[in-house]
Amino acid sequence: MMTDRDSTSASANPQGAIKDPDEWVTGEEPPTAAQESYLATLAREAGEELPDDLTKAEASKRIDELQEETGRGR
Repeated sequence: MMTDRDSTSASANPQGAIKDPDEWVTGEEPPTAAQESYLATLAREAGEELPDDLTKAEASKRIDELQEETGRGR
């Protein structure tokens, strides 16, 4: 059951706990295997090449950009 408090916090931040990748504690780590796989798919569809040295945060941002470019955006 949703309380008034739950409703208020959800409407105050409609994205929930989504943080900017620049604020991630683990943002400087290498990308996850899932990020690398999805990035490869998106880059192939967009006809682009990716650098080998992306961080986790950079990979997340690049995924967002390529999703828009390929029409897979949210």
